[in-house]
Amino acid sequence: MTLFYGTELASRLMLGTAQYPSPEILTDAVRRAGAGVVTVSLRREAAHARAGQSFWELIRALGVPVLPNTAGCHTAREAVTTAQMAREVFGTNWIKLEVIGESDTLQPDMFALVEAARILTEDGFNVFPYMTEDLVGAERLLRAGCEVLMPWGAPIGSGKGLNNLFGLRALRAHFPDVPMVVDAGIGVPSHAAQAMELGYDAVLINTAVARAGDPAQMARAFAMAVEAGRMAYLADPMEERDMAVPSTPVIGQAVL
Repeated sequence: MTLFYGTELASRLMLGTAQYPSPEILTDAVRRAGAGVVTVSLRREAAHARAGQSFWELIRALGVPVLPNTAGCHTAREAVTTAQMAREVFGTNWIKLEVIGESDTLQPDMFALVEAARILTEDGFNVFPYMTEDLVGAERLLRAGCEVLMPWGAPIGSGKGLNNLFGLRALRAHFPDVPMVVDAGIGVPSHAAQAMELGYDAVLINTAVARAGDPAQMARAFAMAVEAGRMAYLADPMEERDMAVPSTPVIGQAVL
């Protein structure tokens, strides 16, 4: 199993906790998924004191490692402040670092992301940066102290799957020993399996599960897809071909 900052996770499926119809459905989905990590937004936790406390108690009861995030932040300074607050609230040095640079696609601001990552790693954080599939940006984040990368598959909540297969393949190939999680844009289990088949170490899902007609059933489907994709990757899949190749040998066939 891949280690994330020295921690071995029980599952390669990470699950977000926003947008679920009810706390009970969230709990059922997390358990059916067998999630290795759940992500939590500090903004949601702190929005209303009583509601936030109740939600945090629910998350702790799940018994799953928590990865707080800086969702909604648009500057490095805002993200750093949010991360520091999250460490106090959730009692962990782990932080999923999000710095949004474009409002329509919610594309990460790679410049601000690197700046915030450097500050946070120097402050003792274990940073999980939400990034594009940019190779130069990835190199800068690793130099800044990140030991994990979280490239997007597609814009957050879009359900479009893996928009840039070439970019994701290149990123995986350039940094073969760096733990990587495909985050955002995954809409159906086949997208998750595809990410795992590319050699990624985990996937993070939120909207596709939370907004499904049956979130718990969808969570289970994603868990199975992640496992199947990982097994396929380890089995060394055949390469694609441009031409057909007969699967039945022609030697020994009768000639008329």
